Formats: sequence, structure tokens, C-alpha cells
Amino acid sequence: MWELTKSFHFEAAHALPGTTLGEASQEIHGHSFRAEVAIRGTPDPATGMLLDLGLLERALGDVRKTLDHKFLNNIEALGAPTLENITRFIWERVQHAGHVTRVSVYRDSCQESCTYFGPQT
Repeated sequence: MWELTKSFHFEAAHALPGTTLGEASQEIHGHSFRAEVAIRGTPDPATGMLLDLGLLERALGDVRKTLDHKFLNNIEALGAPTLENITRFIWERVQHAGHVTRVSVYRDSCQESCTYFGPQT
């Protein structure tokens, strides 16, 4: 079993009202994010690859365009712009590219990250 990861960066702003983090969280503020998508499986014997990386790169590029330099509160499908919802949002938009096993989003300036493993069935 192999696991291949691909990551991308995006810059975005949000506001998180109703937390115990105080005013700084409630006001509009920005972060640098790094998202990582992991694909797991066995390489195709003909190509030697888990998947065509071009398919994954296109999917990541599309989701990056949706998030990069945006006010995340305005992305209706995201819901509250938390790390949890960002990971789920990315998962939903890239899971068709291959057997996605996890999506992680890192906010290094806050020393925070969140990983989504997909819906539990």
C-alpha cells in the first residue's frame, strides 16, 4: 500500500464570532494556510503510479482558486470558516480524483492543524 500526498498553499481571511478566543477572532483577519491531500492505493502496473497526478493537480488548482485570497465567510458551501469545515470542503472537491484517505489543513502561524478522514460509514 502506498500513500501519495500533494499540498497547496492559500491565503484567506475569515471572522469567527461566538468563540472564546475574543475580539481578535471575531474581527476579520487573515491566515496563510497549507492544505495536504493524501491518496492511498497500489500503483497501476502499466503506469507505475497511484493516479495521474494531472487529475489531482487540476482538482487542487480548482479548490485553491475557490479559497485563495477570499473572505471565507462568503463561501456558502463552506459554512462557518473553521479548520474542520475547510478540510471537509476540500475533501468534497477533490475526492473524485482518486482514493483520498485524508485532507489536512495547517495554520502554522497559530500552531494549529486539522485532518479530515472522510465520512464514517
